[in-house]
Amino acid sequence: QVQLVESGGGVVQPGGSLRLSCAATGIGFSINSWAWYRQAPGKERELVAGMPSGGRANYADSVKDRFTISKDNVKNTMYLQMNSLKPEDTAVYYCNAHLWRWSTEYYSTWGQGTQVTVAS
Repeated sequence: QVQLVESGGGVVQPGGSLRLSCAATGIGFSINSWAWYRQAPGKERELVAGMPSGGRANYADSVKDRFTISKDNVKNTMYLQMNSLKPEDTAVYYCNAHLWRWSTEYYSTWGQGTQVTVAS
């Protein structure tokens, strides 16, 4: 079983920064694509940033030029650097990965979520 473990959430003032991490743990797997989603109270889960296999990173319009998605293939870890945070960025952030396991299983898995609160 492959698990995604998130960290880095917290409370920050408007204009501040946070860096989220998502580490994949397990054996026999390779990540095909990564993504960050978020869900605010009363709203649907939305895509924040994605990093497809071999492709360019893509971002929701609301976070372009403020958020940066990156990955460390050696550590099997994905990051989300969030700058110039706004109150409307407050949400639970979830990481998602599409992966191969033992070269035969292909599936999507989610992290447990980490709370980001932007408030003065």
